[in-house]
Amino acid sequence: MELGGLIFLTSGLYMGWSLGANDAANIFGTAVGTRMVRFRTAAIISVVFITLGAVVSGGGAAHGLGALGAVNALPGSFTVSLCAAFTVMWMTKAGLPVSTTQAIVGAIVGWNLFSGYPTDQEALTRIVTTWITGPILGAGISFLLYFAVRFALNRMSLHLVRLDRYTRTGLLLAGAFGAYSLGANNMANVVGVFVEASPFRDIGIFGFTLTGTQQLFMLGGLAAGLGVATYSKRVMMTVGSSLFKLSPVTAFVVILSTALVLFLFASQGLADAMRSVGLPAFPLVPVSQSQAAVGSIIGIGLAKGGRNLNLKLLVNIIMGWAATPTSAAALCYVALFIMQNVFMQQVFV
Repeated sequence: MELGGLIFLTSGLYMGWSLGANDAANIFGTAVGTRMVRFRTAAIISVVFITLGAVVSGGGAAHGLGALGAVNALPGSFTVSLCAAFTVMWMTKAGLPVSTTQAIVGAIVGWNLFSGYPTDQEALTRIVTTWITGPILGAGISFLLYFAVRFALNRMSLHLVRLDRYTRTGLLLAGAFGAYSLGANNMANVVGVFVEASPFRDIGIFGFTLTGTQQLFMLGGLAAGLGVATYSKRVMMTVGSSLFKLSPVTAFVVILSTALVLFLFASQGLADAMRSVGLPAFPLVPVSQSQAAVGSIIGIGLAKGGRNLNLKLLVNIIMGWAATPTSAAALCYVALFIMQNVFMQQVFV
C-alpha cells in the first residue's frame, strides 16, 4: 500500500483507537473496577475478540452502512471519518451522550449532500430505527436475563466462594462475547467508509485468501486493540467505580444483553437462518453500543421496580440523538469543501 493511502487511513485508525479506549469500558468496566477481572486479562481478551469479530463478521454491518452512501474516494473517506471522530470528541466535551454510529451516519449524509449522490432513504430509515429499537431491545433482554439469573442462583444456593468463581468466569465469557460483538458490529463505524476506496488488495496466506476488506477490518480491529491497551484502563476504572452502579452479577447481565443486541444486528448467519424459516431478519447495520448498554441498565432498573431511574439521562440521550448526526453532517459538508477547494483533493468520483 502506498504511503498516501496509509495517511488517509489515519482518521479511521483514530476512530478505531477511540472505540477501543471508550467502548471497551462498557464491556469490562465493572469487572475491572470491582477487581473481579484484572485489567491485563480484560485488555488481552478485548484485543483478540474485537479483532476477530471485525475480520469474521464485520462485513455485514459495513454493507448496511455502505448502502446509505458509498464514499468512493480516499480523501473523502478520510474527511468523513475525521469529521465523525471530531464530532464525537466535541459532543463528549460538551457533556452530551454520543454514538459513533450516529456521528458516522451524519458524516456520510454530509458527503452525499456535497457530492450530489442520493441518500438511500430506506437504508437511513433502517439505521435510524435501531437508535430506538437498540435501547429497547437491551432493556427487554436485560429485564428477562435478570430474573433468569436470579432464579438460577436461588435454585443453586451457591457458597460465596463458588459464587465468586462463577461470577468471574461469567464476566470473562460475557466480556469475550461482548468484545467480539463490538468488533463485528461497530467496526463498520471505524473503517466502513473506506471499503469502496480501500487501498488493500487480496493476498494469499498459507492457502487462504485474505481479502482487501478483511485486511482493512483487521487494521481497524488492531487500532481498537491499541486503544484498549493504551487508554481504556482509566475509563474502565471510572465506569466500574462511579458511572454504572452495578454489582458483578448485574454487570454480567448488562454485558451479555448489550452484546446480544450488537450480535443480532451483525450476524449474517443468524439473518440467513431467520429468513430460511420465514421469519423477518434483523437488519445488518451498526448500532450504538453505548445506547444498548444504557437500555440494558434501564432494564435492570425496571426489574428492580423502577427505582433510581434517571429521567434526565433519557432526555440527554434524545438530545444526543438529534445533535450528533446533524452536527457531523454540517461539519463534514464544510470540511469536504475545504479539502476539495483548498487542498485540491478529489473527495468523490
